[in-house]
Amino acid sequence: MEIPKRRLGRTGVDVTILGLGGEGVLRTFGYDKDACALINRALDLGINYCESARAYSGSEVYYGQALKERRKEIFLTSKSHARDKRGALDHLHQTLKNMKTDHLDLWQVHDVRSEEDIAMIFARGGAMEAFIEAREKGKSRFVGVTGHHDPCIIRKCIDLFDFDTVLIPVNPAEPSYNSFLEHVVPLARQKNMGIIGMKVYFRGMAERLPFYADMKPFLHFALSQQITNVIIGCDSIPQLEKNVEFACSFSPMEEGEMSKLIRDISPFARQFMYYKP
Repeated sequence: MEIPKRRLGRTGVDVTILGLGGEGVLRTFGYDKDACALINRALDLGINYCESARAYSGSEVYYGQALKERRKEIFLTSKSHARDKRGALDHLHQTLKNMKTDHLDLWQVHDVRSEEDIAMIFARGGAMEAFIEAREKGKSRFVGVTGHHDPCIIRKCIDLFDFDTVLIPVNPAEPSYNSFLEHVVPLARQKNMGIIGMKVYFRGMAERLPFYADMKPFLHFALSQQITNVIIGCDSIPQLEKNVEFACSFSPMEEGEMSKLIRDISPFARQFMYYKP
């Protein structure tokens, strides 16, 4: 079975509903063999959306080592957490060098958390100038924004600039606490943005729940929302293959199933959404 694809908003690109996240074994140093094997296995299984960040340890370097002639097979993304133009351009230069490519498909403003972040990013000489310049010069085809702390902050970013994509938490704790699904997704859809989900498994905390045998309900819940795709970091190839199996078997959750999952998670929602190691 093939992994289904969806259109990534205004980018016009069709991406697999499951993307390879930059966490797991990719957010390490010194695991070159394991990381490269994981990346190539993801591509062999049909994943065409691959994600990293300047802050993710050796992740970008692993991609550069693994992709080689396979670069054209994927929609390649990374992020910068710099808040000023110079810092962001330095990050972009290092990212492109690490990934051994002349451009990114998507470059994202990483982890916007506060009004102070917004003030720096959008100020004269702020990071947004670097992102705009990168798009104009063909160093990045598209520009996105990410955040998982405060939906109101991400909504404000979307109001301030016409980002092509947004990366936000999408999981059954959301409706019970500080919901990005409620406060960000409708505006993003109105603007025809690509909407990418993260924290689908609460950074692995879902595995601690005794009343779910596997993670499939959480992935299917996320993909049943009005989003494009989700990214999941993997520790091993078997874990990757299991996630691909879940994605290939996806069908939209019934309303009752989603409501039950939300109810089951609601006692843990605040704890899960505050769990940001």
